[in-house]
Amino acid sequence: MLRFARWAAMVAIFASPAPAQFNDGGKQVAKGLPAPRTADGHIDFSGVYHAPGYGPGDPPIKNGETIARNIARDLRSDEVPLLPSARELMQQRAETNSKDDPEGLCLPMGTPRKDPYPWKIVQTPKLLLILYEGNVHSYRQVFLDGRGHDPNVIDTWWGESIGHWEGDTLVVDTVGMNDKAWLDLVGHPRTDKAHIIERFTRPELGRLNVEITIDDPGAYWRPWKVVESSQLAPDWEIAEYVCNENNRDVQHLVGK
Repeated sequence: MLRFARWAAMVAIFASPAPAQFNDGGKQVAKGLPAPRTADGHIDFSGVYHAPGYGPGDPPIKNGETIARNIARDLRSDEVPLLPSARELMQQRAETNSKDDPEGLCLPMGTPRKDPYPWKIVQTPKLLLILYEGNVHSYRQVFLDGRGHDPNVIDTWWGESIGHWEGDTLVVDTVGMNDKAWLDLVGHPRTDKAHIIERFTRPELGRLNVEITIDDPGAYWRPWKVVESSQLAPDWEIAEYVCNENNRDVQHLVGK
């Protein structure tokens, strides 16, 4: 099966902390090259990207605490404003070694979670698509045509995303999410009260940064932010990955 060897390496990282993260191979884009622009002058985010922190030459992350495992890995514990109920839920998930993680059961990751696999952006003037290689080969639609949120959209894995430009920054506003998705493997919760704001920037050709604001009063007593940085994969294309066929991950969640 495609990319199975790499998938096996990712399982090892997810199962327990490791001394250093697994990095994808491939070419690195020279630093300092300008980001491309579309015909209407906006930054063009189109391209295939390594998962945040997994690009060639990205620095190793100690103890295996990647964004896929822990979205808050760059924050101190007191910087994650968990409500007592959310802290208790995370402890329950830790006690069962995350065996109920929806992604481990081939359910969608949900916004804004990232897995360790490459992802692709396809940008048009009125629609930006985010295509994920891993998980259930899912996609997100970000509408850029000026529409507002549909008040009837609720309880979806990915939510409804609309975007607007602030200079060279694409601001993506997502609502209408369910409470089934986890933010990461360690079980940071997401509830149906969540409102996610992502600020996409491309400071140079080879780098895409996303500042994520998590505003979820169902699990956190104030909004909080994380920053994810992805490296362009210039010689890559996302490959077919069928979660149900490759799903040998569940037993490691419950068997050790």
